[in-house]
Amino acid sequence: MKFRMLTGASVLTAALLLSGCSSGSDDAAGDGAGGTSELTVWLMRDSVSAAFQKEFATAFAADHPDIHLKIQIQEWDGIGQKVTAALAGNDAPDVIEVGNTQVAQYAQSGGLLDLSDKKSDLGGDTWLKGLAEPGAWEGKQYGIPYYAANRVVVYRKDLFQRAGVDPAAVKTRDQWLAATGKLNKGDQQGIYLTGQTWYALAGFIWDEGGDLAVQRDGRWQGALDTPGALAGMEFYRRLQALGRGPKDADEANPPQAEVMAKGKVAQIIATPGGANVVTEQNPRLKGKLGFFPIPGKSADKPGAVFTGGSDLVIPAASRHQDAAYTFVKELTGDTWQKKLALAMSYVPNKTSLAAAVASDPGAAAMAVGAAQGHATPNTPGWAAVEAENPIKDYMTAVLTGGDLEREAAKTSEEITRAMNDAS
Repeated sequence: MKFRMLTGASVLTAALLLSGCSSGSDDAAGDGAGGTSELTVWLMRDSVSAAFQKEFATAFAADHPDIHLKIQIQEWDGIGQKVTAALAGNDAPDVIEVGNTQVAQYAQSGGLLDLSDKKSDLGGDTWLKGLAEPGAWEGKQYGIPYYAANRVVVYRKDLFQRAGVDPAAVKTRDQWLAATGKLNKGDQQGIYLTGQTWYALAGFIWDEGGDLAVQRDGRWQGALDTPGALAGMEFYRRLQALGRGPKDADEANPPQAEVMAKGKVAQIIATPGGANVVTEQNPRLKGKLGFFPIPGKSADKPGAVFTGGSDLVIPAASRHQDAAYTFVKELTGDTWQKKLALAMSYVPNKTSLAAAVASDPGAAAMAVGAAQGHATPNTPGWAAVEAENPIKDYMTAVLTGGDLEREAAKTSEEITRAMNDAS
């Protein structure tokens, strides 16, 4: 699942810098002399800055003069169909960046190179679980973790101080509810949480030991009606009530950062990049926003989060598989992962590299949460669930007075149908 991390003015800057590298355009490194491998790589729009791309390409060319690197920037819109077509043809690129939850559908087609025997060489023992697990399919590793991003709590430092709430002391979900209740006074919302922010709900469900769907005897079944999932939804209901977020909309309708920018919201659940949007909309809030990991059930472990981000895959049709692996190893190795994390405020692909973002408050909070990262069910059928999104309707039904167990059972049946009809 992708996260578009750059926002507002940052997106504009990146778009201008990368305007010469639009979909299908080349950014070549190396002299292309005889005997070299011409390596074509698809990276996604805004996943790296122009400055990082240039630095990496220059260093790669110096270290690997026998590889002529061509980086082509792709757009997220419509990328699924484009990748599917490329994998089915004989002229696929050599390396492709894909959303971490997209790997299963591409692997199922047989169009990806099995990289299982490379895990040890790439430091796979410390990969983030939320990137590594969806990068595998039927016991084989096809996607190599590239970068991660996850949601944190973005909060108003001044409002917390005025309410006598120390954010550093908010370690458990019960403490979070108590603090949010203190902040939810008068025309001020303790938290702006819409009724359909289902990625946040997923984290609470995982905290309770539940899941969105489970596989039994080779068949996927919706699991919202299990005890853990019901407990997660009950917590969501309690938290959502400590603000005035609409119960029938998601966080993009209206954009929650724009709501926070109006000055009456103490917290939102978002990626740290959301803070940039808030301050762009309301410059008076510059310096007043902070971050902390989503609290867990107990103080010894942060809350579970959905890990978004990207993996790198090598098409089976690549004519330069050795060179492609060299590229993947370089870009996902410790040196460039540290540089990428600092340049883009990402979480590095390994838990052992969390200290690399210690100086960035937002990224540091993400890195703490990323250690408890999860992914959506690892099956091509999950795409059908997200296309229909019955989870959103379920959440709205419960928050507007519907019976929790009855609505959960009905939605679990809808998830079961969608996942198995698509397989």
